[in-house]
Amino acid sequence: MRKEHVIEVTEATFTKEVLEAELPVVVDFWASWCGPCKQMAPVFEELAREYAGLVKFVKVNVDEQQMLAAQFRIQSIPTLLVFHKGKPIDGAVGALPKPHLQSLLYSVLSSVNTPASATPGTA
Repeated sequence: MRKEHVIEVTEATFTKEVLEAELPVVVDFWASWCGPCKQMAPVFEELAREYAGLVKFVKVNVDEQQMLAAQFRIQSIPTLLVFHKGKPIDGAVGALPKPHLQSLLYSVLSSVNTPASATPGTA
């Protein structure tokens, strides 16, 4: 599966890719050894394609980016944090089913008053 819609970020790129982003950004804190993270990865990538242009999707490997994990107090993975205008505005912990994540995204898009519709494919 191609992952061009999901960006791997590091401490060096986090500010530019997440905090300074115009769109809401979903950050997936994960690790390669994490079973639930592997389970959720295809869903995350699918949502990234479906919500392209509405929401930005990035991943942070907590083993490689320990300072970011500590900064955002990540204690369990997978953890999703949603950022908008440089601040975390929502999030979820655990491998969640696609409908739950779609509800989270709909809520986020509604709350940030995105000019485009909160439904993918209708922008």
